[in-house]
Amino acid sequence: MNKVFAVLVLMVCLGLAQRSNSNEFVVEVTRGQDNAVPIAIVPFADPGVADVDVAQVVSNDLARSGRFKPMDRKDMVEQPHTGATISYDDWRRLGNDYVVVGLMTAQGSDRYNISFELYNVLNHQRLLGFQISANRPGLRLASHQIADMIFDKITGIRGAFATRIAYVSVSGSLPNRSYRLIVADADGENPHVVMQSNEPLMSPAWSPDGQNLAYVSFEHRLPTVYVQVLKTGERHVVSAKAGVNQAPAWSPDGKKLALTLSTRDGNLDVYVIDLATDGLTRITDDPAIDTEPQWSKDGLSLYFTSDRAGGPQIYKVGLQPGDRPRRLTFQGNYNARPRISPDESQMAFVTQEEGAYRIAVMDLKGRGDVQVLTKGQFDVSPSYAPNGAMIIYASRDRGRGVLALVTPDGRVQERLASNEGEVQEPAWSPF
Repeated sequence: MNKVFAVLVLMVCLGLAQRSNSNEFVVEVTRGQDNAVPIAIVPFADPGVADVDVAQVVSNDLARSGRFKPMDRKDMVEQPHTGATISYDDWRRLGNDYVVVGLMTAQGSDRYNISFELYNVLNHQRLLGFQISANRPGLRLASHQIADMIFDKITGIRGAFATRIAYVSVSGSLPNRSYRLIVADADGENPHVVMQSNEPLMSPAWSPDGQNLAYVSFEHRLPTVYVQVLKTGERHVVSAKAGVNQAPAWSPDGKKLALTLSTRDGNLDVYVIDLATDGLTRITDDPAIDTEPQWSKDGLSLYFTSDRAGGPQIYKVGLQPGDRPRRLTFQGNYNARPRISPDESQMAFVTQEEGAYRIAVMDLKGRGDVQVLTKGQFDVSPSYAPNGAMIIYASRDRGRGVLALVTPDGRVQERLASNEGEVQEPAWSPF
């Protein structure tokens, strides 16, 4: 067993947690895109009774993508709410390529209608017009959906602002430490506690339909893989075998989980369990540590981490009997935790560089080129947005666990720091 690899697996699992998180994140763009699109999101007219500033949420979403540069409200010389009242020359002179206008009207005591329009400032073309109805609790979701439509229309990439993230929060200090598995909006708002325990929770993984989470809990002092229905809170044990049960990953059809189990001698290998029958299939059989499985898009192969070559590297193996693992990573002495982009054109993983652990990506469709994206000392647990436009990961900032984001080309980087403490192990939901 490679000792460094074993220690890193344990460190990632336990998260190096010290403190707790609050109910929201502070978003800091640490590197933006040089050619970000200038856009004005004009404050929407509203009845003054809703507690969500829809236009501001839309503006924040677009800014967080790194692809847009929303105009500061204090620089707006006017605030039109319909296309008919836009003075295009004024907005063009202020440096905007696009302008969004809208209004919100009350439909009863707890219902709102939001209408908005997107215009090209240069040619005055109306690119988008839409209406969304939402109750008060649904206003933030409606705002994210508006941002998704604008993002899609201008970039041609499906927006992912209305998706969610799961992560683990840790509070207190030993022996009174508390772990919470939390699901929140993609911007960290609206957090909901899925599971709370005095023992470690780790490795959250979304089902393909976004309705369930698989995760590992130590609540009975032994690692156990659970699947929990988010809507009802109902959960059941998937694997509680003697030894290690860790790193669950859903198959693309949602019918199976790949996971890591230990044999009687403590060796770790990759298995697949059928959720309907509990049938277990062993995928790897090697004296090395084989762990952290991830499915290929077609469900016919698994990516995984192994130290069979003397140090942790990433391999791919087909699921047919007799298929042999093929090594993918060769650059450096440490490459682990593979995560595959939605179109399987790219793989994000944790690599070691200059003594630090950082997020890198590999081109899976071309020559296998590798690019290191981050510069932190302990950047781990990458997870792609469902549109492939962002990677969220766990990092350290001034001794605290934070979440961070980076584009797959490394051009945009952000930090989502909790107001109070420690967050880790992010997983981005599907659409």
